[in-house]
Amino acid sequence: MVKRVSATAVSNLMRMVGSSCSCPAHTAHASALMSSHKGSSGSKRHASVEMARPEYAFEMATSTVRVGSGATQEIGMDAANLRAQRVMVFTDRNIAKLHPLKAVTESLDRAKVNFTVYKDVRVEPSDKSFQHAIAAARAYKPDAIIAVGGGSTMDTAKAANLFTVYKDADLMDFVNAPLGKGRPIDRALLPLIAVPTTAGTGSECTGSAIFDLKDRKAKTGIADRALRPMLGIIDPLNTRSMPQQVRLASGLDVLCHAIESYTAIPYTMRGPAPANPLNRPAYQGSNPISDIWSSKALRMVAESLPKSVRNADDYAAQDAMTLAAAYAGIGFGNGGVHLMHGCSYGISGLNKAYHHPQYQTDHPLCPHGISVAITSPAVAEFTGAMSPDRHLEIAQVLGADVTNAKRDDAGAILADALRRFLFDLGVPDGISAFGFTSSDIEPLVQSILPQKRVLQLSPRESGAEQIASILERSMKNY
Repeated sequence: MVKRVSATAVSNLMRMVGSSCSCPAHTAHASALMSSHKGSSGSKRHASVEMARPEYAFEMATSTVRVGSGATQEIGMDAANLRAQRVMVFTDRNIAKLHPLKAVTESLDRAKVNFTVYKDVRVEPSDKSFQHAIAAARAYKPDAIIAVGGGSTMDTAKAANLFTVYKDADLMDFVNAPLGKGRPIDRALLPLIAVPTTAGTGSECTGSAIFDLKDRKAKTGIADRALRPMLGIIDPLNTRSMPQQVRLASGLDVLCHAIESYTAIPYTMRGPAPANPLNRPAYQGSNPISDIWSSKALRMVAESLPKSVRNADDYAAQDAMTLAAAYAGIGFGNGGVHLMHGCSYGISGLNKAYHHPQYQTDHPLCPHGISVAITSPAVAEFTGAMSPDRHLEIAQVLGADVTNAKRDDAGAILADALRRFLFDLGVPDGISAFGFTSSDIEPLVQSILPQKRVLQLSPRESGAEQIASILERSMKNY
């Protein structure tokens, strides 16, 4: 049974975060919505609900997942069961040389399913790379799609799927507002099977597709439940080829998915309920079901990520991380993320020269998981006052002694725990390690502010001043 948040608690929270944030959850309008239920006239209360009812429901949507070593060998039968005759397989040029793609194509051959392979997925996709993939898909006219790779490949395949069905649509039609039009998906898409080769994004379970919008120097994306794969095949054998730094970066993404979903603003406080459930966002705020998945994923990451990073032969730890990625994907895919991810989009989008080791790309690259985790201590300090018990719980999972901890210190305690965790894993020392200086704060802030889809889920006001402070405190972490 869902525990309701009282109107008093909501009002108190609104006073704590202030009224300058532009998101619905933090405005005076939201407080007014809650206070409208205090009136003595039943008819007046009914009228206010009719006009703008606060959010009262959440939805839980995820992909079917199949888990098991060697499960990829069944994908040909899956395609045949769909009666697919023109399958388009998406991958990148690195995975194209490795076991995961070979396992998929051999299975399709055994099942006598016709297919083509698109190998030009860009690691950390851009609008240009999305457009290239979309054009290829529209030309091939597939009846089913398979994605073999990390989040970049799965997100590219989602975009290609969407715009193969919406043949006349422009990319920005479905991109999240305010950068795009935020058009909802109201048609059935093609069957999409995702075969992750990293243990991080959880994209096999979510309806998000993220890319760099180059002319705006910002990361953005498309988020809609209809984008999620019909099936995710979680086969630990497909992650064996991950270099150490890929294991690190993808695992940190899982960590932050879990933390942010667990500490996001409650779904009841996000703002008004949508007039049509089709318009209820995929990222809804923390809720009782997402909390379960995110909490479990957090504990698995704390135990298994250090082992996975330090020992390439610790297959038990790697297998646990593949599950943790999916668990967190289910959690944040419905609960959402907030400031760590919001800040990361600016950091990676404005990266001009940094190239992370062990990533084989022809362009500067700050891996997504690294760019997300780098601000996590500063974000924890900032959000700790809003849900101190949860922040202390996370700190304890990460190894902090919270026996005599004060709730007022929750944010600082979690920040210290995160710094120790990141330092022990060899994560670069703050955003200055990527070449950023204090003079870059303003352009970074301007790149981050449009990320309203995630910023609105922050439990505290997150305008320009607050984001600038988080970035300043993230220049150095150790």
